[in-house]
Amino acid sequence: MTVADTRRPIAVPGGPARPRTVHLRAVGLLIGAVVTAAVVASVGLFVIGRVEWPAFNSSNVTGALTTAGQAVAIAILVIAAVLYRMSRSPLLVHLLGWVGISGFTTVTLAMPLGATRLYLFGISVDQQFRTEYLTRLTDTHGLADMTYRGLAPYYPAGWFWLGGRYANAVSEPAWAAFKPWSIITLAVAATIALALWSRMIRTDRAIAVTLATAALTIYYAGPEPYAAVLIMVGAPMLVTILHGLRSGSVPALVAGGLFLGVSATFYTLFTGLFALSAVLMALWLIVDGVRSATNTAVPTQEIRRRRLRIALVIATRLIGMGVLSGLVALLVWAPYLAARVRSEPASGGTAEHYLPSGGATLPVPMLQLNLIGLLCAIGLVWILMRLSTRTVALALGVTTVALYLFCLLSMAVTAIGTTLLAFRLEPVLAVVLGAAGVFGVVELARLAVGRFGDVRTGVVVVALIGAIGLSQGIPSHLSGEITTAYTDTDGDGVRADKRPPGAESYFPRVDDLIRQQTGRARDDTVVLTADYGFLSIYPYWGFQGLTSHYANPLAEFDKRAATIERWSTITTPQAMIAALDASPWQPPSVFLFRYSADGYALRLAADVYPNDPNVKRYTVTFAAAAFADPRFTVTEVGPFVLVVRR
Repeated sequence: MTVADTRRPIAVPGGPARPRTVHLRAVGLLIGAVVTAAVVASVGLFVIGRVEWPAFNSSNVTGALTTAGQAVAIAILVIAAVLYRMSRSPLLVHLLGWVGISGFTTVTLAMPLGATRLYLFGISVDQQFRTEYLTRLTDTHGLADMTYRGLAPYYPAGWFWLGGRYANAVSEPAWAAFKPWSIITLAVAATIALALWSRMIRTDRAIAVTLATAALTIYYAGPEPYAAVLIMVGAPMLVTILHGLRSGSVPALVAGGLFLGVSATFYTLFTGLFALSAVLMALWLIVDGVRSATNTAVPTQEIRRRRLRIALVIATRLIGMGVLSGLVALLVWAPYLAARVRSEPASGGTAEHYLPSGGATLPVPMLQLNLIGLLCAIGLVWILMRLSTRTVALALGVTTVALYLFCLLSMAVTAIGTTLLAFRLEPVLAVVLGAAGVFGVVELARLAVGRFGDVRTGVVVVALIGAIGLSQGIPSHLSGEITTAYTDTDGDGVRADKRPPGAESYFPRVDDLIRQQTGRARDDTVVLTADYGFLSIYPYWGFQGLTSHYANPLAEFDKRAATIERWSTITTPQAMIAALDASPWQPPSVFLFRYSADGYALRLAADVYPNDPNVKRYTVTFAAAAFADPRFTVTEVGPFVLVVRR
């Protein structure tokens, strides 16, 4: 899968095959990279977890140690680059590179979070439903919706299913496994990216590119680990996809198809961007090939045949890649698609109904007045200058165009009442331009050497200062997300900053009471509650989801909300039981309310897009008299009222 640095003519089938041993060696290196990263991240997490660190939000100790750890990791990467330049053992170079980049990723996230068992954003905001999904897929080995019983999952389950197997393997509850699983997968993704870049460019430059992209990915997308891993691996894989489409390399096409398929099992939005990029690459190659064929001194009829052949060859390669990716994607998408084909009822899902201010403007990281802006600006200029001569530049350039087209399309479809959530693509743009920026810096260094003599040492020092400057700023940039990990109450009822826990500290008692009073397993119980953190920690089924934006369309969120509102008007136990029994969905056997002076309160959410914020919270209150019957058991637990139907 080696990618050429200069533009080549379109290859057609029938060329010489590369030795099988070369590809087997590449696979072996990838496996070695994954194993090394997993070991380094696991050991790092274990060592950091054995020390009683002060909380990040009340001390600078963990911040200082993070910077020190980053410096050590970068030093290891520098040693690997130097050994490569000295033509020393390739295996040692690879090993040091893997250890360095995985160590950098691990310490950047694990050290600031060293005194908490929670990941960035704790169990709040979006992390609440992500933790719920991991909890669900830890509790079951099959595919299942995060909240609703009996429904095929709508959100891609790949990262969460694998995370569930990790949690099972280490015997940790999902909420506690979320942090190590996130950090381990990010470290593995960074190391895979290094292995991929090393197949395409010189190893010393691959190290620089991977370090920059890993830092930018954590900076922009660290709180969303299942998306971040795709960004890290996606940058080099986009180059591989272009190489496969241009050369017809079967390993490159297979690798591209597998990547797009795995991406579809992890994160739908990025898969759409990567797929659009692949289509634009194919169109570029077809146009370029047709133009080249036109310039040949052959009869017109032969030119037409050549044009058609070029178009068919490129289209066939693209289709083949797409078919393979589709087959892989079906591993998680098949149950949901089958449900839709059967015309099962679906309504109320509003995943695309979100347009923050960032979604109304085009992302321009190259205009920031900081190191990131400078690196991205250099990257944009390098892409424009090398678009026609470098495969890497063309791949990154086409992706940049695809991203902006995606953003514009997302803005355009707001006119018909929806969006494409393109605001989430800024991390991809920053990483793509940042990767290109490293190539641009390398060329600037060459110019400096040609103009001022051997100033390579000075260039390296300046580059290292920039790398450390960018890296040490990551914890500060993520300070809000880190602080939430310390201020949220975890599944053990503890706040990592040692302050009094929130109402969530009563969840273990609530869990005990539910199991005692129902006599059923958690995964055989449906709970109606507005405290969704409870469902994030324990694998009970929910009758209603957090908001319609995270709800499975098959769950009919809107109709369930209307049903809950009707239930809240009932005042007698007989009517309540009759209403529950008449529910078109499995009714809740457990209610977890908040106590209020007027009765039992339940806070719900409604979609109010196109407003920003896009969610309206409102409260419905159930009458206590509706549960005053021996068929219900009512227990007050702190601020909660637990109602269990016998």
